[in-house]
Amino acid sequence: MDLLPPDTTLDVRDQDTAVALLPVGSFEQHGDFLPLVTDTVIACTIAREIAAAYPVRLLPPVTISCSHEHAAWPGTVSISAKTLYSVVHDIAASLRLSGVGHLVLVNGHGGNYVLANVVQETVQDAPGTMALFPSLADMDEARIAAGISTSLDTDMHAGELETSVLLHAHPELVKPGYDSADTVADDRRDLLTLGMAAYTDSGVIGRPSLASAQKGKALLAGLVRAFARYPAMFGSSSGSAGRGDGTTP
Repeated sequence: MDLLPPDTTLDVRDQDTAVALLPVGSFEQHGDFLPLVTDTVIACTIAREIAAAYPVRLLPPVTISCSHEHAAWPGTVSISAKTLYSVVHDIAASLRLSGVGHLVLVNGHGGNYVLANVVQETVQDAPGTMALFPSLADMDEARIAAGISTSLDTDMHAGELETSVLLHAHPELVKPGYDSADTVADDRRDLLTLGMAAYTDSGVIGRPSLASAQKGKALLAGLVRAFARYPAMFGSSSGSAGRGDGTTP
């Protein structure tokens, strides 16, 4: 499983791109059948699919983020929101110094709320230099196109969507038991106060039994298509896909 870009400094020197992708994942429980690195693997998988279709620079992932709501389960590790904010802010500043003026945060963990604030603040300080991908609308459209039947709200964690992506891209990471692990907890109004353990014993909230590799493949293709408008928001020439069709090879 290769999550790190293999570029040398010469490879990067010869790239013609003004846009970099930063996958942001997490290190948190995903039930008994998906690994702690699930969100990082998914963020990296989305970013690599985009990089195969568009001329963007692929960065290594941020692998630990804001997973405090999962602290009841062994293995989960978190950093503070202010630390994640600082890491992303510093990466963006470093990229600008090297001539890459635009950064897209490819977020794989819904609990990274602070990423939206980082992007929001750039509107004032450096407008048009940062974006957060995928948006809720991007993900919902890709989910529907892929035939994923569970809503984003119900399919919160280790459900149909995440399991489908791993079944397609990294099936070796999916352990037995996902087909009998469905847990629905749509009323989670006190999640931020009480944490995930108040709503699930297994750590799952969603319907992983409905997952399939075919759905995962289709979801990724939909997200690659959705990315087409992001370089255009920056006014970047990298809006033209490498294959000309916005799809991966």
